[in-house]
Amino acid sequence: MVVGLDIGTSKVVTLIGEVMPDGEISVIGVGAAAARGMDKGGVNDLNLVVQSIQRAVEEAELMADCRIASVYLNISGRHIACQNESGMVPINEAEVTQDDVDSVIHAAKAVPIAQERRILHVLPQEFVIDSQESIKSPIGMSGVRMESKVHIVTCANDMAKNIEKAVERCGLTVDRLIFSALASSYSVLTEDEKDLGVALVDMGAGTIDICIYTGGVLRHTAVIPAAGNQVTSDIAKIFRTPLNHAEEIKTKYACALCQLVSKDDNIEVPSVGGRPSRVMQRHILAEVVEPRYQELFELIRDEIKNSGLDEQIAAGIVLTGGCGRMEGAIEFAEEIFQMPVRLGEPLGTKGLSDYVQDPTYATAVGLLRYGQKDLQSRQEDPRDNNVIGLWKRVHGWFKGEF
Repeated sequence: MVVGLDIGTSKVVTLIGEVMPDGEISVIGVGAAAARGMDKGGVNDLNLVVQSIQRAVEEAELMADCRIASVYLNISGRHIACQNESGMVPINEAEVTQDDVDSVIHAAKAVPIAQERRILHVLPQEFVIDSQESIKSPIGMSGVRMESKVHIVTCANDMAKNIEKAVERCGLTVDRLIFSALASSYSVLTEDEKDLGVALVDMGAGTIDICIYTGGVLRHTAVIPAAGNQVTSDIAKIFRTPLNHAEEIKTKYACALCQLVSKDDNIEVPSVGGRPSRVMQRHILAEVVEPRYQELFELIRDEIKNSGLDEQIAAGIVLTGGCGRMEGAIEFAEEIFQMPVRLGEPLGTKGLSDYVQDPTYATAVGLLRYGQKDLQSRQEDPRDNNVIGLWKRVHGWFKGEF
């Protein structure tokens, strides 16, 4: 069993997956609840978050008819940062072993990191043996020295502790913390896209999470602390309607491009304080939404440009998350980015696939995939469980440090 818990700004999703004998994951339980107490990926009211998690978890447990003990949890927010580092070690034996790979990655991640931050992911990009570059898997190759290039994703320790605390208060343990966009990339991107170069843009309610892949590996990650909630609050203010109604109007009737909306379409807008609801043109709603979407897309475009990888993403952009589903969003994005854009839905899900075949479930399905890979690597690597393995790791660490 693998459990993914996606705590977003607008909703909490729990997915329970069963790993099938053929290595596929079958979704057997789905639970979703409105998230309260979250703001831009961070916790701002612990008790409300705990209640939201409990609701989502109970729903998934009922559906799957089982009890959950531990979860793979996502994290996002403006505190997420990334850096590319490299490390070098001599190759001890005649050929590269797994221990050499471990120690070169350890050497690469041994960079000074501020005390208030923690490392979330160390993702190998490529290895260099002597003068041969761009090696994907170095095990078994011969050489004198090996260098590794890695991508390190870090987060603020306090933010991570708060979100873990909320989960622990529900009586659950956290297996791993995973950056939201990295999780989404496991569920919506194809290997071809990663090789060609692609930007995954996960537009949620509170944050826009970005992952850029080129040559099959992750090169850049970023979080923009502005997203769908801005659109909702614009609608609430201009149409003078409560936030929950504004959200409903946005998901049902909003369109990101004015030219796609006919002038004759009308919508009913509820009022505040018990006043009667009013009828308004759908075209006016599109005029409110379009400039905000333009602003969000321009922020994403600037982030991709600043990463210096804008020329290398030949496969274009994959838009996922709740905001990407809006009518006209894909067409508008293609206009602004001047490259192909597609909507990212979880690929190849089994079991309750009707439930999760939706961009809003991209992160949760990705957490299941990540969890499955994590479990496999633990089973294949029994060194973690024995004393000899511990001695080997200590020995390897000394080799890497001195």
